[in-house]
Amino acid sequence: MSNHNLSRDEAATRSALITTHSYDVTLDVRDAEDPAVSGYPSTSTITFSAQPGSATFLDFIHGGVDSVVLNGKELDLGTAVDRDRIILEGLTAENTVTVTGTALYSRSGEGMHRFVDPADGQCYLYTQYEPADSRRVFANFEQPDLKAEFTFHVFAPAGWKVASNGVQDACTAVPDDTAVARWDFTTTKRMSTYITTVLAGPYFMATDQWEATFDDGTRLDVPLALYCRASLADFFDTDELFRLTKSGLAFFNELFDYPYPWGKYDQAFVPEYNLGAMENPGLVTFTEKYVYASRATDAQYQARANTLMHEMAHMWFGDLVTMNWWDDLWLKESFADYMGTLGVDRATDWDTAWVNFASKRKAWAYVQDQLPTTHPIVADIPDLEAAKQNFDGITYAKGASVLKQLVAYVGFDAFIAGSRQYFRDNEFGNTSLQDLLQALSTASGRDLGGWARQWLQTSGISTIQADIVDDEGVLGAVTLQQDAVDPLTGHQELRPHRLRLGLYDADASGNLVRSESIEIDVAGPSTLVPELNGKRRPALLLVNDDDLSYAKVRLDPGSEKTVRTLLDKITDPMARALCWTALWDSARDGATPAVQYVAAVEQFAPSETGIGVLLNVLGNASIAIERYVPAPARGGVRNDFLAVVAAQLKAAAPGSDQQLAWARTLADVSRHGDSELTLVRGILDGSNVIDGLAVDAELRWSFWQALSAQGQATRADLDRELEADKTASGREGHALASAAVPDASVKAAAWDSAVNSTGLSNEILSATIAGFATAPRALLEPYEEPYFDCLERVWAERSMEIAGRIVRGLFPGAQDLSEGMQPADHPVLARTDDWLQGHADAPRALRRIIIEQRSHLLRSLTAQAARG
Repeated sequence: MSNHNLSRDEAATRSALITTHSYDVTLDVRDAEDPAVSGYPSTSTITFSAQPGSATFLDFIHGGVDSVVLNGKELDLGTAVDRDRIILEGLTAENTVTVTGTALYSRSGEGMHRFVDPADGQCYLYTQYEPADSRRVFANFEQPDLKAEFTFHVFAPAGWKVASNGVQDACTAVPDDTAVARWDFTTTKRMSTYITTVLAGPYFMATDQWEATFDDGTRLDVPLALYCRASLADFFDTDELFRLTKSGLAFFNELFDYPYPWGKYDQAFVPEYNLGAMENPGLVTFTEKYVYASRATDAQYQARANTLMHEMAHMWFGDLVTMNWWDDLWLKESFADYMGTLGVDRATDWDTAWVNFASKRKAWAYVQDQLPTTHPIVADIPDLEAAKQNFDGITYAKGASVLKQLVAYVGFDAFIAGSRQYFRDNEFGNTSLQDLLQALSTASGRDLGGWARQWLQTSGISTIQADIVDDEGVLGAVTLQQDAVDPLTGHQELRPHRLRLGLYDADASGNLVRSESIEIDVAGPSTLVPELNGKRRPALLLVNDDDLSYAKVRLDPGSEKTVRTLLDKITDPMARALCWTALWDSARDGATPAVQYVAAVEQFAPSETGIGVLLNVLGNASIAIERYVPAPARGGVRNDFLAVVAAQLKAAAPGSDQQLAWARTLADVSRHGDSELTLVRGILDGSNVIDGLAVDAELRWSFWQALSAQGQATRADLDRELEADKTASGREGHALASAAVPDASVKAAAWDSAVNSTGLSNEILSATIAGFATAPRALLEPYEEPYFDCLERVWAERSMEIAGRIVRGLFPGAQDLSEGMQPADHPVLARTDDWLQGHADAPRALRRIIIEQRSHLLRSLTAQAARG
């Protein structure tokens, strides 16, 4: 095993030997602006207790170690430094170790990421560590249960802004170099290594303050700050972000009855970020894609608010109380995902938070939970590579869905009371599943052991459908049939569900409205619903109305007919979103032909008022056309859909979110078909003006990418566009468009730069891969065998983040089912199976990606085989 990949057993052994007390870390990034300088001096002094006479190791992924001093004795580097580990032997009861070395700047978003803004040439730094990349910046014991207090010092150019978890204590000029200053930060409370952070660069900064007085008279004053790159300052809506921040702090402080514990609350929006955000206490980092330089929809603003609330909830769930090891990652992510939606619902003006959760977040979980690599919410995480892969739809969205069910089961007040006790009992410490269950069981008076076993410790998703006996419009026996198989064990996991049945009929205006709702407990394979016996059959019987439970729903034949003819007449946004999801799940599963889903989108999307739902269904239609519709029918289906898209773009209210959604869909689908390229080019050159449509940088690049993919844009066209948009997003747009050109030499160059060179940053790499993959299948066929040949080399040579992007993005998953072929017999599936069988000892995380991509391909081929 590579020393990069710390195992759970190694971590447990280390935590049994030592207890960490404090870190004093000095980083010197004064030369960061010089591209020839690849690293920076890093000094880490750690105090810790240990079993006398024992030995352990520090983690440090470095560019060279200069010295290791343990308890006043300088160690021999030849024996102490073992690649990325520093061996410490002969420990005493109390120890101090100081490691001085060179840490390396990153272009992968891991560790200390260095970014040069193409708009103005300025250099920006930030750190990102989860799950285990603080060891790329300073020597430490890299595991979540070895918490300590941290004191950071940073040398940087004097004109920069520098921030960390703690409040700035001092900023002083360096006596021998007036161009350099030293920043010192106050010592933090106890926290894990992976949530420490440093930010440095010529960032734009805005400040504010949040104040609160509690019932006992305690006053809380929290300084607020917002950061972004200077070139984005004109687009930085700081007033709105501060307003949301204050609303969230007020909501969570009252809800958790535990004052915000981390002093200040800074939020930085940074470039080339691998995540949506990261909950570093005192200094939360976000992707700068949340700074909208181009037009954004209300759904995007709501999603940003959700992320803001999610990270804020982490200040308690995850930061104040942290899981012992990554098996219990859900203890922070599931709770934060649930609390993020709850915060938007209760602390902002948006009223569709749970609708968007049902439409998008749960859909993510449903996809993940049907893969052969799915896992229980409480997962088996043997090492760091496995931890990296488990930041997925199960840990986030399924966990949040299950918590929503738990709230319904024990009651909201009991859930919050248990959470409050959990914080008080475990503040600044580490926990596991049993600690939380104990707190919630005590608060609710319920034994949650059985619930935890069924919902947290098994995998897979139930499918529930109503089986109806209809006697001339009168309901006879109505039975809810539950089908569920754990993909990991092959055993049935028929979990209990508390859900609602909604009965919908037409009102006087012809709209479908709920006439009655019945709450019922579902258990086992078949549950009779006696309350419906003798009632008039409704036009729509909606299983899991209000989205209380976590389950796929199959519409009964009568209800499906209603939905496929009257979906736009359902007035309730949640009910409508659930019907959209039922249609999509049916298409994905091959239960109904994908062309029927596309037809539903053509018919009903124009009247969809929920912009979040509209964006989802339009995106699903694009996937359905390119992956699930049989190849012989695809061109015609795509052209018909594009005609609807073009018509709706012209008909949409000028300047509306709906108009923007149709414009984005036009660009997306036109990458694969040329029937509306005249309209695309006309919008770009101004010869076809769509009233109210802001053809800003983001939309322009998406249109250029469509033209490029269809061979109707030259390199000169793309270079001129880049010259007019010298921004980070412009550079990414140019990289994608350039790699999308349907030319064999272009594809060869894109492949080489992605697979065989290390010159691309994380975001430019992803853009290049996306452009490469946008191509006729014939152009991609020559790369199928090279893909399998390069896998182990890529995994060994690249960081986990970069290797994952390459392996996932270049998998040859865009395949079609030939006439008469069975889906399982497709040659790419066979080649994938050959690789998996021949590389049984390949890293688990690498195999997981391959297995998942194989599953996605098999699903698309199965959907292509569906017949209506």
